[in-house]
Amino acid sequence: MHNDDPSVRDSYSYSVPRGSCDTHMHVFGPLARFPGLAGHSYAPRPATLDDWRRSFGALGIDRVVVVQPSCYGTDNTCTLEAVSAMGANARAIVSTDTDIADAALRDLHRAGARGVRLNAKSVGSRDPVAIARQVKNVAERIAALGWHVQLHAEAAVVTRLRDTLHALACPVVIDHMGGVRVPVDEQDLLALQDLLRGGNCWVKLSAPYRIVENGTPFEATQALAVALIDANPARIVWGSDWPHTSEHAGRPQADPQPVAFRQIQPMSLLRLLMAQCHDEKMLARILVDNPAALYGFGG
Repeated sequence: MHNDDPSVRDSYSYSVPRGSCDTHMHVFGPLARFPGLAGHSYAPRPATLDDWRRSFGALGIDRVVVVQPSCYGTDNTCTLEAVSAMGANARAIVSTDTDIADAALRDLHRAGARGVRLNAKSVGSRDPVAIARQVKNVAERIAALGWHVQLHAEAAVVTRLRDTLHALACPVVIDHMGGVRVPVDEQDLLALQDLLRGGNCWVKLSAPYRIVENGTPFEATQALAVALIDANPARIVWGSDWPHTSEHAGRPQADPQPVAFRQIQPMSLLRLLMAQCHDEKMLARILVDNPAALYGFGG
């Protein structure tokens, strides 16, 4: 375990290193061009790249991974426009149809895509057999590009997929600390640690507010994050989950309502990460070195 001296563990004095990357954020809008899918579980609210720049960018985060939100389906135009605006400091995680052509995948790669997101959680999918089939099919399609599968699923599903993910044809990146709830289910934590130690799995320290009980401060996730870092610090990245969408229906709605955004202070999330890291070297590893390796950012 890391040094548990409170003067070290609770230090917020670290600076954000140059080349730091927010590996998980979303862009919505402008709504006149990108209104979202009809009949989806929610409708988007505007959240632009400039808005992100004024929050996390202003704190020194200068690289970003724009993740395709579920409300846009497999139309990645909004996501890719944001990546284009950031240039070499941005990458995309896209959503694709199962029958997408290889040439289209190569076009996405040139536009900055480095992975495909499978969002089982947001659509209420809990069938590990069906999800395993989908994960394997996607992995086989994208492995040659050097991409990864990004998986958003409930912790119990991730636990049951452990053998599948260990043997996947490409790396897998698991969203939001694997969905492991606080108080922690030991079985789910052990499965996630095992995946990290295997080397083919990465975990995002992101969205701590999604895995705590109502009313519980999201700082309660610190021990979980430290346990994941300890399992394999070379396979940990950090994401803001900006603009912090609230929970939504998780199933199609005839009249989808605009999603609400949680009011989260940007620095509170960075301070939590700093408290999870035992020194500035670990902070730089998680914010700079690991995402540079995973997403192919230059030196």
